[in-house]
Amino acid sequence: MRPNALKALWQQGGAALNGWLQIPSAFTAEIMAHQGFDTITIDMQHGLMGYETAVAMLQAISTTNVTPIVRVPWNEPAAIMRMCDAGAYGIICPMVNSRAEAEAFVKACRFPPEGIRSYGPVRARLYGGNDYVENANQLVATIAMIETAEALANVEAIASVPGLDGLYVGPADLSISLGGTERTDYTEPMLVEALHTVLACARRFGVAAGLHCATPEYARKAVGMGFQFVTPSADASYLEAAAHDVVARFHATAQANQSDTATSAPRGVKSSY
Repeated sequence: MRPNALKALWQQGGAALNGWLQIPSAFTAEIMAHQGFDTITIDMQHGLMGYETAVAMLQAISTTNVTPIVRVPWNEPAAIMRMCDAGAYGIICPMVNSRAEAEAFVKACRFPPEGIRSYGPVRARLYGGNDYVENANQLVATIAMIETAEALANVEAIASVPGLDGLYVGPADLSISLGGTERTDYTEPMLVEALHTVLACARRFGVAAGLHCATPEYARKAVGMGFQFVTPSADASYLEAAAHDVVARFHATAQANQSDTATSAPRGVKSSY
């Protein structure tokens, strides 16, 4: 049986660095999986991929030992079960606002008698091993997103649900719901207090706490606070930032060369790009 390295890391008290995929590409997933992340999450809520592409991305991640996670579009059993069958070793469920919603989410990830998951691990058995079904209920990580004022008010009840492995703060939606001014990498006292509330509940009920961040510096700070699952931005943002940097450096070099040429040109001779 292929172990779930993320759950093992949490049990040891460690923190996972999570990569995030919004681009619908198996090649991008493969590149990200080879960069040293502990886990990679395929975002099927706000990412641009559909089911077939997500399966190909899971296959690409499988070229490494990185743990594959999927954020499903919604707390909907069929979508959750389908991604479990495809080989996701963790499911992130958005907009979990109550204990009842958390219970429904966990049950969709678990075979009977602990849940309602239907048998059909088409790729999961190939990825996880022939004894996948016997171990899946302990194997697949269940992570509920806390991203509304309602969820924050109910976070203790959510965290206490049997079979739930983690809480994951969606900072933009949570900030909007609470009337905050920051969308991520909180410094605003009200929003920072919300993070500590989630952390305290996670510790009390023995589940991991996660946070989506904008920078690696804030992700490292979050680990220092006690978060065990941090995501410093996403593949689309990395591509945008790297491309912007290349263009800026190109023009800066051109301007420097133009300046050097103008300085060294004989008097009366105009330098040109």
